[in-house]
Amino acid sequence: MSGSSLYRRSRAVVASALAFTAAAVGLWSGLGGSSSPARAAAGVPTPDHVVVVVFENHAYSQVIGASGAPYLNSLRTGGASLSQSYAETHPSQPNYFALFSGSTQGITDDGCYTPGFSSAPNLASELIAAGRTWASYNETLPSQGSTTCSSGKYARKHNPWFGFGNVPTSTAKTFAQFPTDYATLPHVSFVVPNLCSDMHDCSVATGDTWLKNNLGAYATWAKTHNSLLVVTFDEDNRLAGNRIPTVLYGQPVTAGSTSSTTYNHYDLLRTLEDGQGLTTHAGNAASATDITGIWAS
Repeated sequence: MSGSSLYRRSRAVVASALAFTAAAVGLWSGLGGSSSPARAAAGVPTPDHVVVVVFENHAYSQVIGASGAPYLNSLRTGGASLSQSYAETHPSQPNYFALFSGSTQGITDDGCYTPGFSSAPNLASELIAAGRTWASYNETLPSQGSTTCSSGKYARKHNPWFGFGNVPTSTAKTFAQFPTDYATLPHVSFVVPNLCSDMHDCSVATGDTWLKNNLGAYATWAKTHNSLLVVTFDEDNRLAGNRIPTVLYGQPVTAGSTSSTTYNHYDLLRTLEDGQGLTTHAGNAASATDITGIWAS
């Protein structure tokens, strides 16, 4: 066989192999599979489900080791704590935007912003674009997708997802819609208690009891189902340099571990993104650092 004939035959074999591979990938996708399954960055686990709960306006020392927060401290003992976790600014609302989108998006106060004012990338839009699932569960939200500014103990200032036109309002659910079958939870979800349950208007003990009563069963389930509960705060009480409690609990976490590395909302966002295998990072999360040193091997 001549050299040119051998070359043509080799190219034909390679082309056939590539065509077969493409067909196989197309068939897998058509059957509901994904040609690019989630893969976490090195050193970050890939939880099946992550639930992030945000409480309000308390410094690290007001919660960690405090007698009024026995349940949250039990999660710390059985999970992990970040002893140098910091919020970005004051007041509350910019911190929620920072945690969700890697930027305060120009928000400097707790005023009622215009729904959908931004098209910037954020955790939800990135998850949706990657074929992952997202939802928020908002206590006392009048109805799924409601963009009202306030209603009783509900306040939209703690719900940054409504600020983004690339996040369907239907993904903002009431807390009553939080599933009892935790296997049906989205890959990532945020839970926002109302102004009493989140310790803003009521005591640390009130919020701690709310956490135990409403998410304690999920925490127990997460411990044996490769899932994660993250409890953090928007900001401190303005008296502690914005140092806040952040506790992580679940099967991917080394029980009893503490990290003294300095982290902020952008680092937590980066960790959530990388844990879902996302290849894009919102805002300042692009230059942030993954949380490490607390994960089970």
